[in-house]
Amino acid sequence: MTTNEPASLTPTELVKRSDSGEVWTLLDVREPWELSIAKVTDAVAMPMAQVPGRCSELAADDRIAVLCHTGVRSAAVASWLLRNGFKSVANVEGGIDAWSVTIDGSIPRY
Repeated sequence: MTTNEPASLTPTELVKRSDSGEVWTLLDVREPWELSIAKVTDAVAMPMAQVPGRCSELAADDRIAVLCHTGVRSAAVASWLLRNGFKSVANVEGGIDAWSVTIDGSIPRY
């Protein structure tokens, strides 16, 4: 991964990597109202607008996978994290919508 472009992982790739022993922090940058509809257990909830003020809650050396609704906001946050000293950041392609379709059908789509 370059310092400008985050990696992209599908939800399936992220789960496979996690299942193989890679440790990832799943950072969900959606708004509270969105989390009330659909969320992934164990994700760190941090709305996009709060990331600059709260990024100290994340470890810069950890692997961080960023999730939003469809992948647009998460791509922007992932790029911002890389520009601000985070080492290993990936955007979750398709966001929670793809997660619902490919990983956990019990998560509502909206």
